[in-house]
Amino acid sequence: MADGMTDGFTEDRFAAVRDQFEQNLSDGTDLGASFCVTSKGETVVDLWGGFADPEKTRAWEKDTIVNVYSTTKTITALVALYLADKGLIDFDAPVADYWPEFAANGKDAVKVSHLMSHSAGLPGWADPVDKEVLYDWERATSLLAAQAPMWEPGTASGYHALSQGYLVGEVIRRADGRSVGTVFREDFAEPLGVDFHIGLPASEDHRVAELTPPPGLRGSPSYDSAIKEAAFAHPPIEVSETRTRAWRGAEIPAAGGTGNARAVATVHTILANGGVAGGKRFLSEAGCRKALECQVEGTDLVLDMPVRFGMGFGLSGPMSPALNEDSIFWGGYGGSLVLIDMAAHTTIAYAMNRMEGTTTGDMRAITLAAAAWQALGS
Repeated sequence: MADGMTDGFTEDRFAAVRDQFEQNLSDGTDLGASFCVTSKGETVVDLWGGFADPEKTRAWEKDTIVNVYSTTKTITALVALYLADKGLIDFDAPVADYWPEFAANGKDAVKVSHLMSHSAGLPGWADPVDKEVLYDWERATSLLAAQAPMWEPGTASGYHALSQGYLVGEVIRRADGRSVGTVFREDFAEPLGVDFHIGLPASEDHRVAELTPPPGLRGSPSYDSAIKEAAFAHPPIEVSETRTRAWRGAEIPAAGGTGNARAVATVHTILANGGVAGGKRFLSEAGCRKALECQVEGTDLVLDMPVRFGMGFGLSGPMSPALNEDSIFWGGYGGSLVLIDMAAHTTIAYAMNRMEGTTTGDMRAITLAAAAWQALGS
């Protein structure tokens, strides 16, 4: 039996953060989790603890990693921002400039910025597809390229739950010649020593914590629109799939990333600190601030909530009233979350294995983040 105790460190002023983290583990709010805060490029909180499996036989260790679902989108967005900063991608250009086949079915004017902001009208595969599509890059991207938009691109967002990664990822591949996972590994993860993977090698499987599905998931949910059905049911999102080698090894850049809070918080210090991390410049400051440019706002056609999307991230607004206008964020199905404050040069990240039924982060992350903000302001 593993002990599942809290480990890691907090600067003294973050004692309340550690207390909250420990309470979440002791009262069952969390099974296993990691939480990390950076300030001005320095790590000030790095906590982990609990159990990596529902049977509580494996402790959540310092190097335990877990599937973070849509928090992966922030890593994919970082890669796109980086290539745009290098002049390889123009967000205002038509997607078809990079990917000619994408012009099919009236999509010749859809811009790369529409892909980045979930407003391209391609929230998923319109027709039912089997889960194998997720593991076949050529098939996944070809089907999306052939598809007609489900609403007028650029006029509204409709969360591109799984499709966004293939769409942005294919633009990255066409512009750079490498896959999104490869660009991230070679240009970010290896130079920074960051333990995050879009396409996890089998050699690392033993470190992966098992996700436990949200309570109350039974049967097939029904959706009140074809748009929502495309986003969430073609194919259905099954948590058990994250335990397979196929899922872990594939590049699923909208949902398949594997890492922990330390990795997510550390890599996003690049955006929080004007493009510099670990003494190395990755992007220009202007390249980082592109993420803050609002592309679309209003009630999202998939999430049914008011959102404001910048270039690959959520922005301050009705669903995130506590954030300032220099902040960007996104979360993953089940509860993972990252917040990046460019004004305070701060990143906050949370990754866990006991899932709640939310697509955009939940109260566990918010409560820990609030305690961290309070300490940072003291």
